[in-house]
Amino acid sequence: MPELQPLRPDHAPALLAFERENRAYFARAVPDRGEEYFARFAERHRALLAEQEAGGCRFHVVAGPDGEILGRINLVDMADGGADLGYRIAERATGRGLATWAVRELCERAADAYGLTFLTAASRVENLASRAVLARTGFTVVGETRLSGLPGLIYRRALTAAP
Repeated sequence: MPELQPLRPDHAPALLAFERENRAYFARAVPDRGEEYFARFAERHRALLAEQEAGGCRFHVVAGPDGEILGRINLVDMADGGADLGYRIAERATGRGLATWAVRELCERAADAYGLTFLTAASRVENLASRAVLARTGFTVVGETRLSGLPGLIYRRALTAAP
């Protein structure tokens, strides 16, 4: 069973391996992170942890039963009751409902633990898998955008805390 874990300092080696192993796969759907990202990964990881500590973002990993990182899912730009959702799942873990599970889990946590009332997300029009995940998890299209110069859609979901 997977587990949604807040990002920690000790995730750095496995997270770097996850990003390297899936780089080409991710680049087919989202802009490549570039060589600088990998060259300065440790510094970037520390910066993310500091940003999380300050409260403006919540970063998570999706850990498999053996502790391997199967994905990451994040809330960024938390303000005024909302945040932007972003996620990526390892190529070898796709097609099994993991992204849908992780988004649902994070929506619950966003409402119950972080006190958020809504989330937004964006997806390229051509990214049918991501669009399906957002639709299955209660997000609805609220507008259009451009993502790396390509057509995209903006989604929104209202959140309610568990009773």
